[in-house]
Amino acid sequence: MKDYKELWNSFFMDTYGQLDIAIEKGEGSYLYDVNGKEYIDFTSGIGVSSLGYGNKKLIEAITEQLHKVFHVSNIFYNTSTIEAGQKLIQRSGMKRVFYSNSGAEANEGAIKLARKYSFEKYGEGRGTIITLKQSFHGRTLAALTATGQEKFHNYFFPFPQGFKYVEASNFEALVNELDGTVCGIMMEAIQGEGGVHPLQKEFVKQVAELCKEKDILLMFDEVQCGVGRTGKFFGFNHFDVMPDIVTLAKGLGGGLPIGAILAGEKVEHTFKKGDHGSTFGGNPVALTASAVVLDEVCSEGFLEEIEKKGQLLMEAIKGLNSPKIKEVRGKGLMIGIEIEGESKLAQEKALSNGLLILTAGQNVVRLLPPLTISEEEIKKGVELLVQCI
Repeated sequence: MKDYKELWNSFFMDTYGQLDIAIEKGEGSYLYDVNGKEYIDFTSGIGVSSLGYGNKKLIEAITEQLHKVFHVSNIFYNTSTIEAGQKLIQRSGMKRVFYSNSGAEANEGAIKLARKYSFEKYGEGRGTIITLKQSFHGRTLAALTATGQEKFHNYFFPFPQGFKYVEASNFEALVNELDGTVCGIMMEAIQGEGGVHPLQKEFVKQVAELCKEKDILLMFDEVQCGVGRTGKFFGFNHFDVMPDIVTLAKGLGGGLPIGAILAGEKVEHTFKKGDHGSTFGGNPVALTASAVVLDEVCSEGFLEEIEKKGQLLMEAIKGLNSPKIKEVRGKGLMIGIEIEGESKLAQEKALSNGLLILTAGQNVVRLLPPLTISEEEIKKGVELLVQCI
């Protein structure tokens, strides 16, 4: 397609700052543009294509489901949806699941769940959610309000009420904001869009204890760092805590749209019939893909391999000893590189060299390769990375 940019600009809203590339197909950890050029993918669709591209198990399972049924209403039971839900609950250690279509939608539902729990137990006036500065929870209005970055808030006033923000890993600041209106505290184990900043373990454990003491719901947004991305099934598994509410999306569907709210014991029966819903949530095709992802990620040695590959990637970057690299941080295959210079320019240079990378702010390069990437592909990608930082 020669005029893909002109066609896009003719028909689509101008909301994305695309790179000058049109992707045609993918295979493994590689993507190919319409001209046949090959790229090592260190983005996986912003953490979505967790099993890479052209995964045979995914294709076979999805194809089989397509021959059965694309979609049925949630007024019926569906065996594909039930199978995937059972696997997710058994693997997560949570009690109940609600499926949606995206991370933002999952976070919206999680906010509703927390507020209903508190309303039923304590009555009105206890609906505030505390989130962290530099967080990112989605683009819909409540999820956007929950996002602790002012740059995303501009233009869209007025916002829903009931949110407070505190500095990440600053327990004293959080305690100072605590009052009788707070019903939940929502955090990302690693702040992805905020610059790839892992939370401090001591802070998370302090927050978990405080929540338990005050009957405040501990909520984790695992949209980007969940489903094996950090070398553990959940990002919060690094902190030895158990939340009351967890949200998932991105890598859970292996490339198909999906979101999920997981409820712990305290809130497993909070939602009643009619309290929440989603026309496309629990779609049998997306859930069939999710079942394959869960089988792969939970297979023997898979998470350990992610941890190993993550260490290889991080050590290789640190080993460059470049004065342009100020800090390397993250866990597993979720890595941020703070550089001297603009990350957008590095991204454009990488593209010309055959490497796809992400940004997370003005000076942070973000890497989210497929979880199935090989060690050789990591080494090859780092060699290309050298040329653009």
